[in-house]
Amino acid sequence: MTENLNLRPFHVDIAQAELDDLNERLARTRLPQAAPGDNWDYGVPNSYLSETVEYWRNGFDWRKQEARMNEFPQYLTEIDGQTVHFLHVPSAEADATPLLLIHTYPGSFVDFLDMIGPLTDPVAHGGDAADAFSVVVPSIPGFGFSTPLVDRGWTMDRVAKTFDQLMRGLGYDQYGVHGSDAGAMISRELGLLNPDGFLGLHVLQLFSFPSGDPAEFEKLEPKDYAALEHLKWFQSVGGYNAINSTRPQTVAVGISDSPVGQLAWNELFNNFGDGTSLVTRDQILTEVSLYWFTNTSAAAGRYHYEEAKRAAEPVVNAAPTGVAVFADDFKTIRTFAERDNSNIVHWSEFPDGGHFASLERPEPLVADLRSFFAKLK
Repeated sequence: MTENLNLRPFHVDIAQAELDDLNERLARTRLPQAAPGDNWDYGVPNSYLSETVEYWRNGFDWRKQEARMNEFPQYLTEIDGQTVHFLHVPSAEADATPLLLIHTYPGSFVDFLDMIGPLTDPVAHGGDAADAFSVVVPSIPGFGFSTPLVDRGWTMDRVAKTFDQLMRGLGYDQYGVHGSDAGAMISRELGLLNPDGFLGLHVLQLFSFPSGDPAEFEKLEPKDYAALEHLKWFQSVGGYNAINSTRPQTVAVGISDSPVGQLAWNELFNNFGDGTSLVTRDQILTEVSLYWFTNTSAAAGRYHYEEAKRAAEPVVNAAPTGVAVFADDFKTIRTFAERDNSNIVHWSEFPDGGHFASLERPEPLVADLRSFFAKLK
């Protein structure tokens, strides 16, 4: 199955000297002067940082998390001049559906570790053999171990083409895709590319916004207006978008030199849903530690810059599309989504969970993936 790619087995093994250096830096943490009230109004509060740093130093077990990553086969290969890291877990079921899972920003391939077992071996997790998937989980170029980023111009559509080559090189002549955040954007680009054998995309968000046509608002329901309010809130705290879109290398200097700076910059894990996040402290520190050890904050941030400069014309996605809307995530508004995506065949809504549903609510997300791809068979 791998004859078209030169694969090198990969094993996560961070040197002990790197762990010691991290601990020494954490011990020398200097927090800023606390804002009045020390809450999330101005950004990450000192109370959260001091408590989390203490746990990072004395309670968090990186080696345990590293062992979880290494439970799954991992590889490195080269596509489009770029080193690409990925997990590849074929199902034992003969008719398993090939599935590409694409992570978030500021997430990583770690986003999906809890989902791999139920997806690849549904019988062992209370499902049916017909629901089996063979799973490929790549690190977006510039993230994690898909490094270093070798050149400029890495936009979401370029990543989509790279991941299509990855799936073809692994021997899959058909496959589907799931993603959230950056992963959702790349998934939609795959829908636009619509290569031969592409089954469809399942995403947590379709980033469709009002066009300015007043007639669009006539179709909105009360929950859609609530979704617009949530979007307004996110824009009010989403300054990282503007910074990454203009000066990603500048802000990366501080983040790359301070692990606590990296923790603070990754506040989305804790604060995306305005205090509703269900991401655990261990999950947050696993993601943040991975960014720290791989020194990838600069490359990851450049995607905002490249997308802002790309200025692509709007194109309608006609590939089969499924959307799972979690209660405390960015709310996709169906009226706008259907304007930009003409073949939405699956729509589901969940009472809790948010932007990082693969970490927060992996079980219902797995069930929704099974439901969507069953419709396409």
